[in-house]
Amino acid sequence: MIYKGRCYCKEVEFEFDDPIHSQILCHCRECRYLSGGEPNASIIISEDKFRVTRGKLKTFAREDLHKPRIRYFCANCGTHICVKSPPRPGMLVVKVGTLDDHSWFKPQTAIYCIDKQPFHQIPEGVSTFDTTPPRK
Repeated sequence: MIYKGRCYCKEVEFEFDDPIHSQILCHCRECRYLSGGEPNASIIISEDKFRVTRGKLKTFAREDLHKPRIRYFCANCGTHICVKSPPRPGMLVVKVGTLDDHSWFKPQTAIYCIDKQPFHQIPEGVSTFDTTPPRK
């Protein structure tokens, strides 16, 4: 299956193929900065399955961190599209809200629950981890 998405202003469009490796809610402070306070709803895909089909993504990485995440976003409207995370080489974390259709999203895992706020809700049946889950 091919999934498609875009930024808010439609300057950047992208697509990727199956498989989706996992569907997550991240409660870490960094994600909450980017989401406006809520956990970040994301999917993890193989980096080689992701293609920008229109426009160009800009990147940002904090210079004060030893192994920073590389964030990809639209330079025009600022929409955060995806992130490369050092603990997951070869993978991309794609923000669900950027997908044209994300009605199928059902989180399997909630991570960094150590940073979860009292007003955050985790759906029943979702596995929770204080930080990142152990590798399978």
